[in-house]
Amino acid sequence: MAERPEDLNLPNAVITRIIKEALPDGVNISKEARSAISRAASVFVLYATSCANNFAMKGKRKTLNAGDVLSAMEEMEFQRFVGPLKESLEVYRREQKGKKEARKDKDKKTDSEEQDKSREEENDDDDERMEEEEQNEEEEVDN
Repeated sequence: MAERPEDLNLPNAVITRIIKEALPDGVNISKEARSAISRAASVFVLYATSCANNFAMKGKRKTLNAGDVLSAMEEMEFQRFVGPLKESLEVYRREQKGKKEARKDKDKKTDSEEQDKSREEENDDDDERMEEEEQNEEEEVDN
């Protein structure tokens, strides 16, 4: 767990990037305001995590899942964010599924290439053996 309260804050670079993306061009934000937003965001994350953990505990689980977070958002009266969160979750799951399938395809391709290479090596070995046998036969005939 965190030793100091500051350890629970989100990274300033992340907060700054989110703020810049949310504000129109040309709008500046003071260091004090950025710090306040950072603390507020950290408190929100901790509160949401605590609420989600309560749902996990009710389900006799130690691992929080997406359903716990969505239920926590509703309990915290942030229903208007549940829809966009569900959409983002679906996009994330599709991306992960695509990556997993791509990895499987890559592994299959690698396995296939290794089998082909192994077959080529076996064929090369067979060719070498045949050549040696032919040479041995020719030497025996010559002798």
